[in-house]
Parts: sequence; C-alpha cells; structure tokens
Amino acid sequence: MNFKLNKKSISNIIFVLAIAVMLYPPSREWFMRQIAFAPSVKDVENSEKLSSYDWNLKGLNTENINFKELDNKVVFVNFWATWCPPCRAELPMIQKLYADYKDNVAFVFVTNEDWGKVEVFFNKNGYDLPVYNSIGIPPNSFTETNSIPASYLIDKNGNILISKTGSADWNSSKIRNLLDELIAK
Repeated sequence: MNFKLNKKSISNIIFVLAIAVMLYPPSREWFMRQIAFAPSVKDVENSEKLSSYDWNLKGLNTENINFKELDNKVVFVNFWATWCPPCRAELPMIQKLYADYKDNVAFVFVTNEDWGKVEVFFNKNGYDLPVYNSIGIPPNSFTETNSIPASYLIDKNGNILISKTGSADWNSSKIRNLLDELIAK
C-alpha cells in the first residue's frame, strides 16, 4: 500500500491532533495557560462599587469570615472548582501571585465543593490558597455571572477594578504593578 502525504492529509492529521489535545484535560489546561492574558483594568471612575460587604464565608482550610472584615483592604475574589479546566489552568499563576502578596492582599477563593475534594486537589498541585464555601448570598456584584472562573479585584474603597470571567494571567507584571499601587494607597 502506497501512502502519500498531501496537503489535505497533513491538514486532516493536524486537525485531529488539535481536537485530541483539546479533549485531553491536562493538555487543554496547558494550552489555556499559554494563551492567557492579563485581565483588563477599569479606571476608578468607570468601575462598579461593591454594593455590600455582608457575606458569610465558611473557611475550609482557614478561619470562617464575614466579608465585612475585608472592608478597607485590597481584595482578590475567585470563584472556582476543581473540575473546571479554565480554573485549573489559571491556579498556578494565582498561586504564585498569592505567595508574594498574601500579606498585603486578602485572597478569597470560593467553591461549592467540600474540603476533602479540594484538599486532594491542593495536595496534588502544591496549593495553599485560602478556600471558602459561601454560607450566605454573595454581594450582587459577584452574582452577575454563573460562569467560573470568575475573579474580582477590589480596591480599599470597594471599587471593582477587575471583573473577569474565564482564565487569565493573574501573575503578570500588569497585575503586580496594579497591586503594588493599590497597596501603597
């Protein structure tokens, strides 16, 4: 049997390989990390102000809190799940950011999964992010989407400077510079 590779055959092989890579979760996460961009930042004048800080959170690997405790702080909120490929794709970048900013920024990672499932996932990946289950209803600003990951960066005055659905590069110099500015204010 004589098999010849022509342009159409090569194109079909590449297409099948691309589909296979996108269906295999670890390669899909790797690919998402490669194309992740830093999220866009809103000017304070154009940003939404957090409507309420009244929100109870049950700490899974940390203390329970009421979100009111984070008033007048720079806050990073992320809604995520262990089964979500875009969530898993951005977590390595977020973990690096958390390692450097956890003393100056309040990080809140919200999931509806139990600690057993999250703990296995964290141990496998070396994460130590503070994880919570929502006990009450989140502020309206956080309920505009049902998609995950959904992330928010809030300044000390309650302005939501970043509202991002989908995977992003949270460890970019753009985000680090913004955090440095917000912490210094």
